[in-house]
Amino acid sequence: MSKTRWILKDWSFKACDEQDWLKANVPGCVHTDLLANGKIPDPFYGTNEKEVQWIDKQDWEYESRFDVPDELLSLPRLELVFSGLDTYADVSVNGQPLLSADNMFRTWKADVKPLLKQGANTIHIRFRSPVQEDLPKLDKLGYALPASNDQSEVGGLGERKVSIFARKAPYHYGWDWGPRFVTSGIWRDVWIEGWEEYRIQDLFIEQMNVSAAEARLKAVAEIEAEAEGSRMIRLCTGDFVWEQEVELIHGINRVELPVTIPSPKLWWCRGMGEANLYEFRADLLSGEKVIASKSVQTGLRTVRLVREKDEAGSSFYVELNGVPVFAKGANHIPNDSFITEVTEERYRHEIATAAASNMNMLRVWGGGIYEQDIFYRLCDEYGIMVWQDFMFACSMYPGDEAFLNNVRVEAEENVKRLRNHPSIVLWCGNNEIDTAWSHYTEHGGWGWKQQYTTDIREKLWSDYEKIFHAILPDAVGAFAPGMPYWPSSPMFDLTGDVRQHATNDSAAGDIHYWGVWHNEEPFEHYNVYVGRFMSEYGFQSFPEYKSVRRYAEESDLQLESPVMLAHQKNGHGNRLIKQYMDKYMHEPKDFPSFLYMSQVLQAEAMKMAIEAHRRRKPYCMGTLYWQMNDCWPVASWAGMDYFGRWKALQYTAKNSFRDIALSIDGTREGEVGFYVISDVLQPVSGTVHIQVMNMEGTVLKDMREAFAMEQNASVKVVTSAVEELLQGRSGQDTFVLAHLEIADEIMDTKLHYFVSMKELALEAPDIEIHEAEGSGGTAFELRSRKLAKQVWISGDAEGFFSDNFFDLVPGVARTVQFFGRAKDDDALMPAVPGALSVRSMTDFIRNS
Repeated sequence: MSKTRWILKDWSFKACDEQDWLKANVPGCVHTDLLANGKIPDPFYGTNEKEVQWIDKQDWEYESRFDVPDELLSLPRLELVFSGLDTYADVSVNGQPLLSADNMFRTWKADVKPLLKQGANTIHIRFRSPVQEDLPKLDKLGYALPASNDQSEVGGLGERKVSIFARKAPYHYGWDWGPRFVTSGIWRDVWIEGWEEYRIQDLFIEQMNVSAAEARLKAVAEIEAEAEGSRMIRLCTGDFVWEQEVELIHGINRVELPVTIPSPKLWWCRGMGEANLYEFRADLLSGEKVIASKSVQTGLRTVRLVREKDEAGSSFYVELNGVPVFAKGANHIPNDSFITEVTEERYRHEIATAAASNMNMLRVWGGGIYEQDIFYRLCDEYGIMVWQDFMFACSMYPGDEAFLNNVRVEAEENVKRLRNHPSIVLWCGNNEIDTAWSHYTEHGGWGWKQQYTTDIREKLWSDYEKIFHAILPDAVGAFAPGMPYWPSSPMFDLTGDVRQHATNDSAAGDIHYWGVWHNEEPFEHYNVYVGRFMSEYGFQSFPEYKSVRRYAEESDLQLESPVMLAHQKNGHGNRLIKQYMDKYMHEPKDFPSFLYMSQVLQAEAMKMAIEAHRRRKPYCMGTLYWQMNDCWPVASWAGMDYFGRWKALQYTAKNSFRDIALSIDGTREGEVGFYVISDVLQPVSGTVHIQVMNMEGTVLKDMREAFAMEQNASVKVVTSAVEELLQGRSGQDTFVLAHLEIADEIMDTKLHYFVSMKELALEAPDIEIHEAEGSGGTAFELRSRKLAKQVWISGDAEGFFSDNFFDLVPGVARTVQFFGRAKDDDALMPAVPGALSVRSMTDFIRNS
């Protein structure tokens, strides 16, 4: 078998109008290469973002000089492959033009055999400025296209928004949580691939009918042949082997091999079973000699997006292996403004965090990238389902033939690249465009269409439909048969009339509820606006102090300082955090306390939302908060900051997403409801143990309620009147402690307060912490004399605790364990946290 892949690593770069070449890292980009060479300041620090906006106005060139190994050069077929060029690039080899690229999301390849020679060779790439490339397109169009999050003013372009013209990561142009760094460069590997006679370009394991009894599959191999004739194809996985004789012609051959696996081990999402994976290998044989080979990994499962009419409207949920799944998770954005800075360890930390937080789904949001392969492999491995957007968000797009053809190839390539991953359970056309434009309402949407004449409105909508109602679903249908497709998130249904567009009270489709935050509505509205699938909602906070100090000096630690405003991309974000804090929280005593209080505030909001959604199961069957992660150090909606440090929200999500959870609803006037929510596939029975306590831990009332429930359900166990629970006592110094007990084991614990956090009569709790016996310094037991609210444990080491930002009940010990960030495959190893700091809310309150 003669096939060789030779990766090109030795690169230099420079601005096209300069003479001196500098060392470049590939994969990488101009910004990171300039930083590595000391030519620009750290773009993430202070207000440096504005200091590097000149970079995207220039053309840049990259060059690699190399000798081709003789064994590679001797092969009859040589192909130069760029798996990622960002974005407008002209490639030449030894001075001869080879190809031009215009899409960051596509693979670019060309026959390079006639151009390579023995001895020194040169590959040269000229990256044209994406800004200068696209400004003429805006002028030619004659009117602006909506692009709400394109921060053109930061880029020195005024109102001239050009992001929509480039098939490039939209968030590079800025977002309301991210900076504007419009990159250029080689962002994925470059290699020369040599081969002779045959190669298997692609292997797809199409899942025709999968059940616990039998998996009927079809292996589809794409074989490129230089020679014609009969050959044998052999497919194997584990102890199973299938063979079939095939007749190959010159060119591309599509070969199908039917496969049946009895009693397969199914792939399940986290919490419902094992994420079993199969490795399939296809060999092309000439006699007994293997002349071409290809391996892929996949998991065997059935997946369906269930949208069936019911008495309330229409359902919207993922069905996995015939079982309805309540989706629990968050929206994922790229982990860095500079994508190639994201290491495998950083990806693993994110996905391990999702699994440790009891999540089973991440939504790859449409303003970022089709993620790197390692992201999906980790989701496969950890059992995290993926809602996969195509890369379109919050904008209207051109509809000229060249743009549409570019999108068509992009969609086909990426569906083919990702279709073997069992974690991907849904493809979605775009983020928020259907509701933003709201074509079938006169005054709805974000005010976009009101800026245009009727003729232009109709043209823009027609262009929209070509992409999201034709090109993208056609790509999914052709290259990932049976995979669900949803045109836009959020959306009610594809009705072609006013009903199509989602509202906050839609009884079908999915909802992005932003009444809390953007509309400044109270947290309590999370209990009011609950849809069939809550695919976005959120509330902001700041990172912790040591993360903020990575981009700010002590003198910058003021809410309205230039640095704090530069690292708050949502225009009124800092004001909104303070406004909500004034409503619900005690006043923080200083700025570091404000950082802590902002995280507690965010966590309280998200706890209310998540549990409101889960209590409404099966009416509501999904809750994905905005957002999982950050692309730079910033105040944002993330539960985990740029450095991978868990905020209070991440711990709250972990507790509120438990597979069997207790939830307390105190939103109904004069009563408190106690619910048990189960996502497991067996019936559950047990007891809810309810105690009313004062701040010293004295039990004032004690009651138990037995329950029994079906699998995969939510049930209200008991409702108690507030008067009965308080019995004339003040809600300021009284609270409820409730345990969910199953088979003499406490499965969950929740506290309920009768007043807002701001009104609680808190006193210094006098917390004691001791190393847990036998833990080797990785676990600790905490006790307090009085109620300790939002106890925050921090250490020197990077990692997370088994629990944090919790309320410590007097007389009730709490043991927590620390898990360090690992450098190997095991991301959840107990570790020593270093010097510990233990604080609670009274340590951060003014005049406490």
